[in-house]
Amino acid sequence: MSIVVTGATGQLGRLVVEALLADPAVPAGSVAAVVRNKEKAADLADRGVELRIADYGRPETLAGAFEAGDRVLLISGSEVGRRVPQHAAVIDAARAAGVAQLAYTGILGGPDADFDLAAEHKATEELILASGLPYTFLRNGWYSENYTANLAPVLAHGAVVANAGEGRVASATRADYAAAAAAVLTGPAGEHLGRAYELSGDEAWSFAEYAAEVGARAGREIAYTNVPAEAHLEILTGAGVPEPFAAILVDVDRAIERGALAIRTGDLARLIGRPTTPIGTTVAEALAAAE
Repeated sequence: MSIVVTGATGQLGRLVVEALLADPAVPAGSVAAVVRNKEKAADLADRGVELRIADYGRPETLAGAFEAGDRVLLISGSEVGRRVPQHAAVIDAARAAGVAQLAYTGILGGPDADFDLAAEHKATEELILASGLPYTFLRNGWYSENYTANLAPVLAHGAVVANAGEGRVASATRADYAAAAAAVLTGPAGEHLGRAYELSGDEAWSFAEYAAEVGARAGREIAYTNVPAEAHLEILTGAGVPEPFAAILVDVDRAIERGALAIRTGDLARLIGRPTTPIGTTVAEALAAAE
């Protein structure tokens, strides 16, 4: 039996593998990384991780990605609009192999999430349920890095721009979510099967509070500018964001205004055994890295 992480060279996947390797109870040889590019994962192989070469978009390559009894983490694909058939191919391969667990990184709210980005996640959960596989749903909330990874324009213009009104975001770091995935993959047999975890940060912040946090840590005035959705779409596309992705971001802000990403259940902190990382800490780290 192996613990298998798909998309293992992606931002979240690498952190999950690192969390597994940091666990003294998990031998490196029991961890398998499903990757498209062997060269990008060479460092993992050097540390004893088994590499299994496969591509979500090429179902024929997935036949050897899993083995009977594996515990598998399906990290959602990055190609919005193509994820359902890609995920279906992984699910089919996992079922054919007879894996012991299929954990899936979905989105906060699961079937109740009412924004466009959630549609493919909901469809994937339905496919997993229909497959009969032993499952665990990891419904990840928003990543703090979605905001802190691109602070340059915020600092340049002295403003955080959104169409989220007074909505709040219970974000956490990718490392927090990765630690939760590792905990689910390494828990006692059966402990997490058939469960759906709503994962989010301990505290929910508003964009005005976020702007104030960035300003305080950067030593300058940063304002929150709430704009109509149409204006925000124009701002994003004018800055070079492709229109389909910009439309998704605008729709997410509408969902934030409705409270869809402010859900707090405490599931994430309980799984990782510690408080989630505050947004201020992530802001400080991003600013330090940019110096």
